[in-house]
Amino acid sequence: MSKKRNKVKLEGTGFLGMFIKYAVCIILAILCIMPFYIMIVNATRDTYSIQQSAISLIPSNALMQNYAVFGEKAFDPLVGFKNSMIISTCSTALTVYFSTLTAYALVAYNWKLRNALFGFILGVMMIPGQVVSIGFYQFMYKLGMTNNLLALILPAIAAPGTVFFMRQYMLPSLSMDIVASARIDGAGEFRTFNTIVLPIMKPAMATQAIFAFVTSWNRLLEPMILLTRKENYTMPIMVSLLKGDIYKTEYGTVYLALTMSVIPLLAIYFMLSKYIIAGVALGGVKE
Repeated sequence: MSKKRNKVKLEGTGFLGMFIKYAVCIILAILCIMPFYIMIVNATRDTYSIQQSAISLIPSNALMQNYAVFGEKAFDPLVGFKNSMIISTCSTALTVYFSTLTAYALVAYNWKLRNALFGFILGVMMIPGQVVSIGFYQFMYKLGMTNNLLALILPAIAAPGTVFFMRQYMLPSLSMDIVASARIDGAGEFRTFNTIVLPIMKPAMATQAIFAFVTSWNRLLEPMILLTRKENYTMPIMVSLLKGDIYKTEYGTVYLALTMSVIPLLAIYFMLSKYIIAGVALGGVKE
């Protein structure tokens, strides 16, 4: 009888623990989704209703009215999407590839200044981007690259935070025996890197691609400094121009623009989210 009672208690405890876990997960999911839902709902409401009640769970019918304001504010979503997509996609590809290549040089080769270079990379990580923004603008101005999307794409090659992450992932995950075998078989260094190292680093690359894309898409300070022509405006710049003056701001239009600017970020996240856990949890190669 005592064994049966203990078994019933254990089953009851297990059910209660499972219920608590699912309840906590559901609550956290609701807390994460609710801001996006409120943003989408506010995109369908007019400014007056938003000022009266900022939070509403019921959509309204002012969506087309808010969209019509874009024409009055010279807001062109297609131009903003195009420029932001070009900048974010190209800078993400450069960041991920060259950061992985730099990390490979720090791990696979034994040279004198390796530790010094890694320390320098860690030091650069501590410098805020706002500190060098004026010097960066002057440098780009002297090169004649203002109002040029390349001014926001090419600097993405140097990403110290991504290099640090890739190096830390590569240390336990990359087996140098595999690299040595490729060299013995006659493969060149770039071929070894592109065909052997990159597939091993795919989870880390996908994880960093999400972070790099989101960071580049949401960037506002550098584009506002370098891009002054309307045909080069990115989505964050266009959204910032919708704020209006101190007397009137079309909040419904602002929420609609924010909703449109978030769509690519959600798409990228859902495409690459399965790699996040695999990228954060460092793997190991068993010999």
